[in-house]
Amino acid sequence: MDTNREARGISRRSALKHGLLSAAMLGTHGIASGQPSPGTAKAKSVIQIWMWGGPSHLDTFDPKPGAGHDYCGALDTAIATNADGVQINGALPMLAKQADKYSIIRSMTHGINAHETASYASQTGREPGRLVFPSVGAVVSMFKGVDQGYKGVVPPYIVLTQPQGRFSEAGFLGQKHKPFATGGDPNRDPFAVEGIIFEGLTDERQRRRRKLLHMLDTLGVAMPLNSSFQRFDECEDNAYDLMFGSARRLFDLREEKKATRERYGRNTFGQSCLMARRLVEEGVPYITINYNGWDTHKRHFEIMNRKLPEMDQGMSALLEDLDQRGLLDSTIVWWIGEFGRSPKVQWKAPWNGGRGHHGACFSSVVAGGGFKGGHVVGASDARGEDVNDRPVSPRDLIGTMYGLLGIDPDGPLPNPAGLEVPVLPAVGKNKNTGGRLTEIV
Repeated sequence: MDTNREARGISRRSALKHGLLSAAMLGTHGIASGQPSPGTAKAKSVIQIWMWGGPSHLDTFDPKPGAGHDYCGALDTAIATNADGVQINGALPMLAKQADKYSIIRSMTHGINAHETASYASQTGREPGRLVFPSVGAVVSMFKGVDQGYKGVVPPYIVLTQPQGRFSEAGFLGQKHKPFATGGDPNRDPFAVEGIIFEGLTDERQRRRRKLLHMLDTLGVAMPLNSSFQRFDECEDNAYDLMFGSARRLFDLREEKKATRERYGRNTFGQSCLMARRLVEEGVPYITINYNGWDTHKRHFEIMNRKLPEMDQGMSALLEDLDQRGLLDSTIVWWIGEFGRSPKVQWKAPWNGGRGHHGACFSSVVAGGGFKGGHVVGASDARGEDVNDRPVSPRDLIGTMYGLLGIDPDGPLPNPAGLEVPVLPAVGKNKNTGGRLTEIV
């Protein structure tokens, strides 16, 4: 038996069963790769706050207090921010104090009201079609990940904490560029990566367990030089380094000061924002915070009474902390959902004050990484139902972010299938939008 395998642990059969940090995700085998476009990239990382389900633009960054009760319900106030002339909903007082750090796009549009296709459009910049294109995170993983010199202790594309679903994030780029979803809850000490808590399980005890599992792996012993098994061994090494090596410390929020953790909010979203900041410090190119709970067809305002204070605290702390640490200039923070929610409230049963899907007009927020703060792009109409000025498509916004990351949005998108496609479709394809957001970069 190969005694060097003592340090690796679980059996190959178990690695097959659980797909533990596949070699594809960690870049242990390559595909054709592209290079960033010439020029100096302003952004090194992206933190995407994915508002899963679609947030109401009226109740967040595009308030319409004059529209009346049927549109605003109890969230009928707008407050001034620290950016001249910019107001947001009164339910977000902490974010109002950070408005000089972000810009609001109030004229996002794609006209799609189905979760799956809207998620795809908002995260790829493309309309659904025959090919499944990769999300922004997967594209950044390819251009900024392992093949381009990334040597972080965790994969280059991380999701906190659950997979986003709705569509294939990696598209035709394949498993190598799928996100690694951490699982667990960063508000729980210690943070459970992939749902496994190691409190009380010493490294020595785990080493003995791994040794025993390898002793029972008779197939691996019989075929030690099989190339497929060697790949699983590499995968296993990477997985256990993530759980017991230097990465474990990265995921341990107990190293943060109590006051810092309290500032972010002791809840899953707040601590995910804090974890995202730590991952940026580690040099991870793309982090998604999958923020659940915004699909509010029923009892919308009851849910907002819980969700908005949580979002206000966590997101404002993230912006402030990144700025104070000198990281905001090189980190894009991108807040968006698949669409907005219907401006007119559905008061009758069974909705009881709910909001439906609304892809005709919604909002997005961007900060850092080359984006200016304190600005508003575009405008919706008096009730937030349609775009009134400067329509912006997901393609326009994503293309702008790619440019700040040093990725040419008009350049070729290398892929293992050998398809000849650009990173994004031509700007002129959608004639109803205004192109890249040059006014805030």
